[in-house]
Amino acid sequence: MSFCVHGLTVSRGIAIGRAVIVASSRLDVAHYFVKPDQVESEIERLRQARNAVAAEISRVQESLSTLASHDAHPELAALLDVHLMLLQDEQLTSGVKHWIIERHYNAEWALTTQLEVIARQFDEMEDPYLRERKADLEQVVERMLRVMRGVSSPVAAPTAASLQTELLDPSVDVPLVLVAHDLSPADMLQFKQSVFAGFVTDVGGKTSHTAIVARSMDIPAVVGARSASHLINQDDWVVIDGDAGVVIVDPSPVVLAEYGFKQRQGELERERLARLRNTPAVTLDGQKIELLANIEQPDDAAAAVKAGAVGVGLFRTEFLFMGRNGRLPDEEEQYQAYRRAVDGMQGLPVTVRTVDIGADKPLDRSPARAGEDYLNPALGLRAIRWSLAEPAMFLAQLRAVLRAAAHGPINLLIPMLAHASEIRQTLALVQKARDQLDARGMVYGSVRMGAMIEIPAAALTMPLFLRHFDFLSIGTNDLIQYTLAIDRADEAVAHLYDPVHPAVLQLLASVIAQARAAGKGVSVCGEMAGDVAMTRLLLGLGLRSFSMHPSQILAVKQQILRCDTGKLATWAQTVLEAEDPAALMAD
Repeated sequence: MSFCVHGLTVSRGIAIGRAVIVASSRLDVAHYFVKPDQVESEIERLRQARNAVAAEISRVQESLSTLASHDAHPELAALLDVHLMLLQDEQLTSGVKHWIIERHYNAEWALTTQLEVIARQFDEMEDPYLRERKADLEQVVERMLRVMRGVSSPVAAPTAASLQTELLDPSVDVPLVLVAHDLSPADMLQFKQSVFAGFVTDVGGKTSHTAIVARSMDIPAVVGARSASHLINQDDWVVIDGDAGVVIVDPSPVVLAEYGFKQRQGELERERLARLRNTPAVTLDGQKIELLANIEQPDDAAAAVKAGAVGVGLFRTEFLFMGRNGRLPDEEEQYQAYRRAVDGMQGLPVTVRTVDIGADKPLDRSPARAGEDYLNPALGLRAIRWSLAEPAMFLAQLRAVLRAAAHGPINLLIPMLAHASEIRQTLALVQKARDQLDARGMVYGSVRMGAMIEIPAAALTMPLFLRHFDFLSIGTNDLIQYTLAIDRADEAVAHLYDPVHPAVLQLLASVIAQARAAGKGVSVCGEMAGDVAMTRLLLGLGLRSFSMHPSQILAVKQQILRCDTGKLATWAQTVLEAEDPAALMAD
């Protein structure tokens, strides 16, 4: 009987094939007590499993470094680094030892118990990306359990022949799709080299590692499909509709034929989009549009250039600070990272956003603050507020950015500003960083200063920002959240998160209009920039600079090439004045 499983849309495309089910190895973990004289042997089993997984990840990293440049995925390399750091995390290893020594749990039981302890800490984080890093911890534990049980990776390349022998007629070349509880970054690298055409996972979100890598590899995928691995049976025919976030199980011949047609159309569409890579982004009425890339790691610059980006509109530097067990990157490490990004962009500008991290982030460096409770981290000590509270850290980052600016054009972007006092303190620290470099006799370059507009207070006091900054970048994700008082991490109110709410659109229109009138550059770097459904409206509001994930650039460019901004301006004004803008957007 045919049925559908709904998940999250994270990577476009259609995949059709037979299901290969991989159950979580944590489902059947043995629970028993060990004798006092067995404690050391259990700890040794744990140590051997950790070392084996570390060696496996290192081998994957080595194979990744030997791939041709067009097959190298910087997102995956960064996530593998995160897995290695989590594997060596003191809270994980010492916690597991505690359960073995104090409670006499067997190694597997102790490992999953400590996982639950740490997982609860991740669940309490406000930031969706960081909250979903729990999945990375789960992957590390998953691989350790597999080693203890002698089970191999679910995506190992040799599965092709064995699966077709066991499940299907070996004389027929049938495509396969993977259905799993979750996939690790190491699994994802093997995925590209395996026989699977797409994948479905029970867990994950739009910013989970599986979603990030799926987008970078352009693999059809649906994540967060809840109980998909339990509802779908081994060898079921499955259609993965990555465009709609739907998985169709045991489709009828008519549905199968329809999706086969959509699949071929999608392949043709990607081929057509690829031809636009070197085409200038110019509207029908001659307006030049700037398409920039959002990146998380220095090596992402290569993907940005390949996608046709004319620069980096947002380098999220907090990724350099994460998963380090409290040890922050020093000035030299940051300088090398920013320089790699500048070199990778081959002379195109790079906009570096200062660290956007705060009270809810796992940076337990300050004993005085370690025990504090943050009732609402989204409104707490984060982004520039955190940086100003940690001037030594902030100055180290500023010096690193200034030094990297000697090697190519860099824009410096400050997040979450709202007060004139914050602006004055920030600019004073930038000057202090220059003075410190002068005192050392070190070479540095000039930077253009920019501010993120992501708090309604900032959007409503534009003259202040226009006096002090060279350019502005609108962070629509937070602007929407703060304007509508919606915690986008809270599933109970997530349906109220509305990018086209009249209040949001009024703020957007006002910021864009005032920045353009003052002759200052303004871009949108939130999810709205990469959403083709929003492209026409943003153009009509006067936006001429978009920053998005590299994989979204060509689709947005295609939409731009079909637009006449003169006509869109009139329509956009109608949308602004509407009580229900969404209804007009659907026309």
